[in-house]
Order: sequence, then C-alpha cells, then structure tokens
Amino acid sequence: MTETASRQRRACFSLHTGEWAFAALGLPLALLGGVYAVAVLYVGALLSLTVLGLPFVVVALLGARGIGTLHRWLVARLLGVRVEQPTPLPGNTGVFARGRAVLTDPVAWRTLLYLVLRLPVGVLGFAAAVGLPLACGWLIGFPLWARLLDGPRPADWLDTAPLVGLALAATVPASVRATGEANRWLARLLLGPARAQQRVRELESARAALLAENTDQLRRLERDLHDGTQARLVALAITLSLAADAVGDTRTAAAPDAERLRTLVDRARGQTDDTIAELRRLTRGIHPVALDGGLGEALPGLTATSPVPVAVALDLRERPDPAVERAVYFCAAELLTNVAKHSGAQAAELTAHAADGRIRLTVRDDGRGGAALGTGAAPGSGPGGGTGLAGLAERLAAVDGVLRIDSPPGGPTAVTAELPMHL
Repeated sequence: MTETASRQRRACFSLHTGEWAFAALGLPLALLGGVYAVAVLYVGALLSLTVLGLPFVVVALLGARGIGTLHRWLVARLLGVRVEQPTPLPGNTGVFARGRAVLTDPVAWRTLLYLVLRLPVGVLGFAAAVGLPLACGWLIGFPLWARLLDGPRPADWLDTAPLVGLALAATVPASVRATGEANRWLARLLLGPARAQQRVRELESARAALLAENTDQLRRLERDLHDGTQARLVALAITLSLAADAVGDTRTAAAPDAERLRTLVDRARGQTDDTIAELRRLTRGIHPVALDGGLGEALPGLTATSPVPVAVALDLRERPDPAVERAVYFCAAELLTNVAKHSGAQAAELTAHAADGRIRLTVRDDGRGGAALGTGAAPGSGPGGGTGLAGLAERLAAVDGVLRIDSPPGGPTAVTAELPMHL
C-alpha cells in the first residue's frame, strides 16, 4: 500500500511539474502557432483569386498537420493526455487528387483552429506560471524595494502589498492547473480525429474483433464436430454393425445372442444420447433456443440455472434486433457465470430495461469486487481471474454497445451493458 501511494504521489508531482513546464515553455510555440494560423488564413484569402492560392493552402495545411503532431507529443509528455493520432491522408495518386484530399481534410483545418485558440490560452498559462509568481514576489518584497530606492515613503495602503502578494501566491497553483485543464480540453477537442472519423475507426475495430471472434468460433465448432460428434457417430455406427452381426444372417439357422444383442442396443442408445447432447451443446453457441420466446423468457430461465440466487427485474416492452438480443443473452450468461465462479457472492440481481431506443442490462452482486477490464485486476472478478470481461466488451462493441464496471475492492459489483435496440 505504501509503495502504491508513493507511486501515486510521484505521478501527481510529475503531472504538476508538466503543467508548469507546458505553461512556461509553451508560450513560444503558442505564439509561433498562432502567427502561423493567422498568416495562413490571411495570405490564403489574399491569394485565393490567383493560381497560387490553392497550392499555398495545400502546403500550409500539410504544415498544420505536422505542427499538430508536435503539439500532441507535448500534450502527452507534459500534460499526461494521450490524444489519438488522426486518420492519415489517403494515398491517392496524382497531384490533383492529393491536393483535393488535403483541402477537404478536417484534421488540418481543426489543427489551424487549435493553433488560433491555443494562443490566448498559452498567454494565460504563461501569465499564471511566470507573470503571476513574479508579481507576487514584487508585492511581497515591496517594502524592501521602497527602502532600497530611498524614495518618499509610500502611501499607507501600500503597506498591505506583502499581504496581497501572499494572497495572490496562494492562487498560483490553481491558476496553473486551470490553464492545464484548458489545454487538455482543447487538445482532446481539436487535435484528435473528428467525431465521425473516430466513429468509423471504432466500428472498423469492432468489426475486426467480431470477424476474428466468428472465425475462432467456426474453427472451434469444426474441431468439436470433427473430434467429438463425428467420433461419436463413428462409434455408434460400429456398435450398430456389431448388433447386426449379433442378429445373425436370416438365411442361417443360428439364433441371435439375446444378451449380447441387448448390451449392444443399450450401448447404441447411450451413444445416441451422448451425440444428441453434444450437438445441443454445439448449437447452443450459435443461436440459443431460449431466445425463440425473446429475452423476457430467456433471461429468467438463465438465472434459474445459476447456483447463486438471482433476483430478476425486467422491463422489456419492445423486442430488439436478433443480433442485439443474442449479445444481451450471452452477456447475461457470462456475467452470471462470473458471479458464480469468481465473486464469492451470496446473492445477485439482474435487471434489464428497454427505453428510448436503448436496452440496458445490469448484473449486481454482493461479492468481493475488484472487477476491471484491464489485466492485473483483483482476483475476485477481473479478467486476471478468468472472467473474460475484455472479450465481453469487444462482443458488445461489435453491436455498438458499451460495458461499464463499478466494482470497488470489497464489493459490491455492478456491471452494466448498454446497447441500441436496433442496428
């Protein structure tokens, strides 16, 4: 615990130091960036009626992209905010196609806007980190400066200058933090990919995860059919062949061995039951039969099989799309399995609510807590304990859903999945 607290203190100190450095050293970059952005807009407007206008703007926008990369690096190193890299320009062939892509690039235009807005924020940050401390030092030492200058005695109200300096000095850390937060917000807003681009990237990532998961499922299904069900059917065929041999040839007078025949028939019946159970287990992962009646019937049946008592509260007035329905069902099954295997809970609650085009599933338990998406979570519920929450989040992302976890150490745990009703 002491080592963890020490690491947290070092991280906090490093973050505050970075804010001071960004505010003090970032003014030159803010000035250069602001001048660059204003010059680009001004000169681009002047040259817009000439043949040099578009080439100038294209080159300037490419330069703005490079400046944005520099500012993202500074924000990450000094302010501790990682701004995601925007989508690169398409690799179009041809000068005109490349120029058109640059002119319609939202990343470059957003970077120019960032440089314009960064200038006043940079000036305020420099004033808070450098100008305000210098002013405080001058006010605190004002009586000394008056004596050294050997001038006329200042007015009585100037005797309070040291108190004013101390009061202002107390506001310096808060002022630096405020400008640091403003710089973080501005960088996240304008230096990252546009919302539409971010959305496309998220959907592409979710699609890739879904395709990979489906490929793994198909390979696993093929392996199970080959190694399990096919082997059972072959064994069944052999048993039936032995039974046919035991019956004997009807053209001969030999009577069948009734005891051996009964044994073979019983074995064939058992192999048939095992094969049917194997097929049911394999097809359950493709489309649960319980979903034929909707989530309103499937979820209570799912909780009835849980070894931990589960209270159910459903408000499902509208049936979602089949893909969303399957995702909710498998999510509930995974979360209830986690509760039974890893949480140490004595009771749980499952709620599902559909409204305003969204469906929300929540599973709560009174277990030991510690669930998290990342690795290294507490052994009670996190993926390190084998719960597969990260994989569950990827499955939900494929249908535009999100997974939220509230699981402090010691519990209780509440995991919420929220999805759109229709894709």
